Amino acid sequence: MRFNIYLKHLDTLIAAIVGFYAVHLFTKYSGVGISPDSIMYASTATNIQAHGSLITFNETPLVFFPVFYPFFLAVIQFISRVDPITAGPVINACLFASVIFVSGWMLSKFIAHSNIYKWLILIAIILSPALLEIYSFLWSETLFILEAMLFILAYHHYLQKHTTKTLLLVALVAAISCITRYAGITLIATGGLLLLLDNKLSVSEKIKHICLFSLTSSSLLIGNLLFNRLTVGLSTGTREPSITPLNENLYYTGTVLNDWGALGTFADHYAIPVTAIVMLALIALLVWKVYKGKINSYENVVIAFTIVYGLFIILLATFSRFERINSRLLSPMFVPLLISCTSWVPDILATIKNKSRYVLAGVAIVLMLAFEYSTLKIDLDRYDDERDYGVPGYSDDSWNKSEFIEYLKAHKTMFKPGIPIYTDANEAVYLFTGMPSELIPHKFFQKDVNKFYSKKRFYLIWFDNLYNKELISLQDITAHKKLVKIGEAKQGEIYLCDEK
Repeated sequence: MRFNIYLKHLDTLIAAIVGFYAVHLFTKYSGVGISPDSIMYASTATNIQAHGSLITFNETPLVFFPVFYPFFLAVIQFISRVDPITAGPVINACLFASVIFVSGWMLSKFIAHSNIYKWLILIAIILSPALLEIYSFLWSETLFILEAMLFILAYHHYLQKHTTKTLLLVALVAAISCITRYAGITLIATGGLLLLLDNKLSVSEKIKHICLFSLTSSSLLIGNLLFNRLTVGLSTGTREPSITPLNENLYYTGTVLNDWGALGTFADHYAIPVTAIVMLALIALLVWKVYKGKINSYENVVIAFTIVYGLFIILLATFSRFERINSRLLSPMFVPLLISCTSWVPDILATIKNKSRYVLAGVAIVLMLAFEYSTLKIDLDRYDDERDYGVPGYSDDSWNKSEFIEYLKAHKTMFKPGIPIYTDANEAVYLFTGMPSELIPHKFFQKDVNKFYSKKRFYLIWFDNLYNKELISLQDITAHKKLVKIGEAKQGEIYLCDEK
């Protein structure tokens, strides 16, 4: 009997293995993709493993990001004795395979179960350019996406029993997700919404379960924020007010949805209506299922999370400033959105009793295969580039074979102790040379800018191949300080300011 259960999920296991290999292909040439965030995570993980401290590469406490992803990497580093950047391809491949397996397990439990539907969805997940990009980088989204899927799995388990034990399991998953990414509060909001809508709970039970879930799921996040506040005086680091209004964030969200749907850039002219239609359709679908009393199912947990997460990112970007809404920020809702937009098809087909059912099923399969063929072409184009140059970021050949990087490595002794080093890419300086340095200040923070200009003596490492309009420019610096060039190579220079 147990063997039959394992055999039932053999197709899901095969899909997970294929997903593992897909990540391996994209990271084979130069390893896992490295961004500034990646270096922050990896350096903190190394310090946790070596010293038990939450200190980043720039010798400051980790505040801007929650603590669990670096802790997760530190545990793997402690067990394997391999640093996170080196181990990154295997870590990400395992996480992607886990997401695929959990998704397949979930799909097999749907009300109108269909093996063909499950296979098509698993293929779409494996071929997703959005997810393959995420799992090519050392980013916390790789773990958070898995946690979101486990939350859906755990919440459905709770729906079957409605016991305190199963509710606490859901709360634990949500709590860990909150200290993996601050966006984990969307899981708390999703759980609260579903508890409110649950038609199997009495009013008193709802109040009791909502209170228990809210307190338990937010406990680790509160602890993390309090620790940050006591350490540096800020709960989540310095945050700037948003510069993108609601309509722009709706537009950027729509462009991402168009990319995910392989609709082409022409569809971006209708990006705002696309966002509105998708979100309103999902809300209407959830309301209709509540009205019909069909709220307690996998499909509805998935739809609820998709709605909450999508609205959260759009509204957060409207009030708080961070990178423009893109595929990475929205990636945790890719699998739930894919399922939300397609799970009704097997339900509809199951209600049709005549032969037209097979015709409609054939049309649906052809459309899904056409979508997957389009995403496959995108993947192949990306692979054609990255197999020769590496994943974009600090691990690709533009950095690994940079003359300026080689120059920095060979001339580290020119930097005298006691003189601070500033740069427009402190992560790169640490990654390639191991030297600590400070990032030149953001234009927005005038106090930091004034403090920088008050420095009488410092080194400045300047990378010509970078441009960050939010940082003060080299032209700004030379207008205030006298810089003497003491070293250079292609794509960069080293300056000394010595007013003493």
